[in-house]
Amino acid sequence: MPLLDEDYLILSTIHSAKGQEWKNVFVMNVVDGCIPSDLATGEKDDIEEERRLLYVAMTRAKDSLDIMVPQRFYVHGQHSRGDRHVYASRTRFIDRDMLPLFQSVAWPVVKPEEQARQEAVKSVRIDMPARLRGMWS
Repeated sequence: MPLLDEDYLILSTIHSAKGQEWKNVFVMNVVDGCIPSDLATGEKDDIEEERRLLYVAMTRAKDSLDIMVPQRFYVHGQHSRGDRHVYASRTRFIDRDMLPLFQSVAWPVVKPEEQARQEAVKSVRIDMPARLRGMWS
């Protein structure tokens, strides 16, 4: 067991976190398919149990709570389609009306000047049909 003045990390499942409390809590993969699990989406009672599990996870934090919502997952072993990324959607338990209660932070952090450059690039219009016609004339 680490001493109190040592840095350490505790990895826990939500089920084993019941009754525990930590200064900082990170809840990973808070997306449909993970919370609620794909296996629990068949019955209303199963969905409600998954909602309670997210509540348990979120209430383990004393000082800070970080809820991680990945934009996409890498999926491998898909024989028919090969390896690929699939997009993830935030869990249905945190709806749009609740978002103002959270601080949203994206990674990687985009500097303001880089964001302005990206927006300028997005605003450039290209007439692709005209370009293609020009290639064939």
